[in-house]
Amino acid sequence: MDAIDLQHVRDDFPVTRRMLYLDAAHQTPLATSIRRGIEAFLEESNENAGPKPVWLGRVEAVRARAAAFLGAAPQELAFTKNTSEGLNIAANALPLAAGDNVLMIEGDHPNNAYAWLNLARKGVEVRFIRLHDGVADATLFAPHIDARTRVISMSHVTFHAGHVHDLASIGALCRERGLYFVVDAMQSVGVVPIDVKALGISLLAAGCHKGLLVPQGLGLLYADARLTDLQPAYLAWASLARPPADLIANPADLAPAPGAARFELGNFNLPDIHALDKALDLIEGIGITNVHAHMQMLGDRLIEHLDRFGIGLVGPRTRAHRAHIYVLDLPAEPWLAYFAQHNVRVSPERDGIRISFGIFNTREDVDRLAGLIYSHSPDRWADLSPADFRLTA
Repeated sequence: MDAIDLQHVRDDFPVTRRMLYLDAAHQTPLATSIRRGIEAFLEESNENAGPKPVWLGRVEAVRARAAAFLGAAPQELAFTKNTSEGLNIAANALPLAAGDNVLMIEGDHPNNAYAWLNLARKGVEVRFIRLHDGVADATLFAPHIDARTRVISMSHVTFHAGHVHDLASIGALCRERGLYFVVDAMQSVGVVPIDVKALGISLLAAGCHKGLLVPQGLGLLYADARLTDLQPAYLAWASLARPPADLIANPADLAPAPGAARFELGNFNLPDIHALDKALDLIEGIGITNVHAHMQMLGDRLIEHLDRFGIGLVGPRTRAHRAHIYVLDLPAEPWLAYFAQHNVRVSPERDGIRISFGIFNTREDVDRLAGLIYSHSPDRWADLSPADFRLTA
């Protein structure tokens, strides 16, 4: 991250002065610049009783920015509450019928699975495919596609081990076979560059409280404009193509709005949308490719330390297959409590301790973590010394 003023970034995140925060895959801390965006909105509300037309104009400006960030057009993006809502909207919007099936990876995030399992009431089948090792690509799914397969739904980056799946090959497979490709981008948006068109994604859902640095309560839903057969499960005045000006429901005209707007039911999470505007300022000021490269560099340094300790990495080691999430093969107890005692924020995960980096983390943060691991059981690593945790930059 040499091209970035990392100290300036860290100064924007006061949490870096209070603790070693290595839990961005759970929730990123609030940056001061983003907090000020929320405060400016609250000040307007407090002083001016809510200039709603101004706010709605900003909503559309942020929509355009967020859409461009994903490689989409503004009319292809809806604001939601979170990833789970977006996935459920997608599952219920697609024209699926009894006997159709959806392919998923076994062990993917449960909320992606539940969105599709809920369609069992319509006779839709979910087929889970076991991924034994490595990352998923088209060769994983191709043998399981039959005449009634309609959808492949999966995470871009796995929350439990940090695999960055090969969306490009899977998207190409979906185009070739005429399948819908639905992606959970909760752990990738704001961390890994995403171009929904290049990747062949039909629908993408993501919350904004991780890589996009916004407090909880805001999500994004991308819906390819070419999918004209998407039907919203819910309908409101704001989601109509021709909402009645007199606010009297017209049973004869229930046509949904064109594009992703058909999935929006009314008032927006205005504070978070103002926050997203500032978050995009921050991320775009750094550059998403620089963010991604920084995460991989931190991973390089972490893996080098782990190799010295002989501690296994549960997820992928190859740079192309990892981003910011790294699971250490250490038992959650006593390590979770030990890290907490030393003011280090991490998460327990299925197979160990999850370390997940944010844009504010540094090489020195990784070295500090390694030093704490050494200090926990110095006899276990008697052939090492504290000096081993200052690797050549």
